[in-house]
Formats: sequence, structure tokens, C-alpha cells
Amino acid sequence: MSHAILDLLQQVMSSPWLYVALFALAVLDGFFPIVPAETSVITAGVFAVSGQTNLALVILVAGLGAFVGDHISYLIGRKLGGRLRERKALVWARNALAERGGLVLVVARYIPGGRTATTLTMGAVRHPLRSFTFFDAIAASSWAVYSGLIGYFGGMAFENDPIKGLLLGLGIALSITAVVEGVRFIRKKRAATQTSAERLPVDTSV
Repeated sequence: MSHAILDLLQQVMSSPWLYVALFALAVLDGFFPIVPAETSVITAGVFAVSGQTNLALVILVAGLGAFVGDHISYLIGRKLGGRLRERKALVWARNALAERGGLVLVVARYIPGGRTATTLTMGAVRHPLRSFTFFDAIAASSWAVYSGLIGYFGGMAFENDPIKGLLLGLGIALSITAVVEGVRFIRKKRAATQTSAERLPVDTSV
């Protein structure tokens, strides 16, 4: 079974259409987040160790695709406007945007579902396109480097077994995501506790 999977992956990774596919997946992932763009980039990074893919080119096309996809999502948000503003995920993104500005776009790229919510919201609230483009360039390029290098280092750890390298890379990515989500949850809980404490009535009878 593993040999069949490995053979299939090797065929895909050696295809001249690989970089077109990575670009397309990264574009779609910008506004259709169930597309496995990050997994594809990590996989391509694993096979870069054996020379079947070019790591620099993988990172380049993934970053460009993410950049284009995020701008499409921004334009969708700008087009739909008010119809999006009261959805739960978008309310979170709007509050985060008000607190951190364009920097939230860089952070949101590593939060499941957060990226799309943020790009849509920035379009819906008509965040300046120049600012969006600046921060998105940082977000898209850092994500591409991060995904490609995770795969590459996973491939290096198991140079003779790309499947194990891929599993390691995916495991690292999931672990980082879990840590980010854990930190978000703790911060949110602390903020809620602090807000509740501030709302408690003060006893002035003494």
C-alpha cells in the first residue's frame, strides 16, 4: 500500500504540471479554505530533498498563488459588503483588525479558517488596498517559506522514506497549529474572565 502511494506521489512530483497545480491550489485556498494547499506545498518540500522538485520554485509559486487568492477573497468581501459583516467568524476578524490593524492578516494565515475570514472582512470594511497588499505580501511569502521548509526538513529527517518525511512534516504543521489555537483559547478565556470581573458590582455599603 505504501509503495503504491509513494509511486503515485513520485509521479505527481515529477510532473511538469506540478508547479501550475501548486499555484492553482494556493489561489483556491485563499477563498475556498478546504483546498489542501498547505499539505501540497509540504509534500512538494519533502520531495525537494531528492531533487524531484525545486524547493525555491515550490515556495515561489505557492507564495504567488496565496497572494492572488487572498486578493480575490478581499474583492469578494468588498463586493458582498454588509451581507458578510455580522457572521461570527467575520465579527472576530473585524475585532482583531480593529485591535491589530493589517498585522492581523499575517497572524491569521496560520489560523484555520482565520485567513479567509480576515481577507473577506478587510474587503467588506474597505480596508485600504495598499495596506492590505503590503501585509498580504508578508503573510503569503512567510506561509510559503514555512510550508516548504517544514516539508524539506521532514524529508531530510527521513531521506530514504519520503512517506515518513511527509508524515513528520504534517505532524509539525498540525502541532504548530494546535499551539497557536491553544494560545488563542487561553487568551480568549483570560479576557472573558477579566471582563466578567470588571462587571461585578462593587459593594459601597462599607
